[in-house]
Amino acid sequence: MKLISWNVNGLRAVMKKNFFEFVEAEKPDILCLQETKMQEGQADVDLPGYHQYWCSAEKKGYSGTLTLTKEKPLSVSCNMGIDKHDHEGRIVTLEFPEFYSVNVYVPNSQNELARLDYRMEWEEDFLKFVKELENKKPVIICGDMNVAHKEIDLKNPKTNRKNAGFTDEEREKMTALQESGFTDTFRYFYPDKEGMYSWWSFRGNARANNTGWRIDYFLVSESLNDRLESAQILMDVEGSDHCPVVLEIK
Repeated sequence: MKLISWNVNGLRAVMKKNFFEFVEAEKPDILCLQETKMQEGQADVDLPGYHQYWCSAEKKGYSGTLTLTKEKPLSVSCNMGIDKHDHEGRIVTLEFPEFYSVNVYVPNSQNELARLDYRMEWEEDFLKFVKELENKKPVIICGDMNVAHKEIDLKNPKTNRKNAGFTDEEREKMTALQESGFTDTFRYFYPDKEGMYSWWSFRGNARANNTGWRIDYFLVSESLNDRLESAQILMDVEGSDHCPVVLEIK
């Protein structure tokens, strides 16, 4: 089974570029998109053979997640069921016979860390949310987690120590998530591989120079480790400031 996660930074924009060709070429069983920046029905996402499950922000043109799947899920939910978190369309959860798929767009801590305190609350509630799911069956989490976990996960760790996405607090939350029983699938296969990133700033020729960050992940319940087949970062795929990440699992 092939799963792909991609922060498209505006689905309508990427649909005018390479989106449909990409899906046709890769043929994922499950495709999780973040930062769709649209409501369902604002454009025709014409992908025959896929069921579509949207979770859009109340604020138009902001945030939003969408999961497309070939297999119809047993159940579907949007957000966490916690009012203070449930207005930005950040989570689509699908239940399948053997696992839950959680497609997530984690809040950005923003310039001058204006939203860091909220982000910390969100992270604590998200950890509880996925662990409650895991009490029932294994969980596959994917999406833009908005944090580079270790120094190996971004080009310039020293100059970014206190910037959004690489604060000690954000990194500690990612550590806590993994220590609670979730495997970072890319590092499972490539623990020491450098220069592998999934996001690049639009400024300063960052992508051309590969001055990037790895902030898009597949994290799986440790009980699924022996079923992992491969993990990839498709750094050559353009159309967004993020590139897709891939997990293949038995």
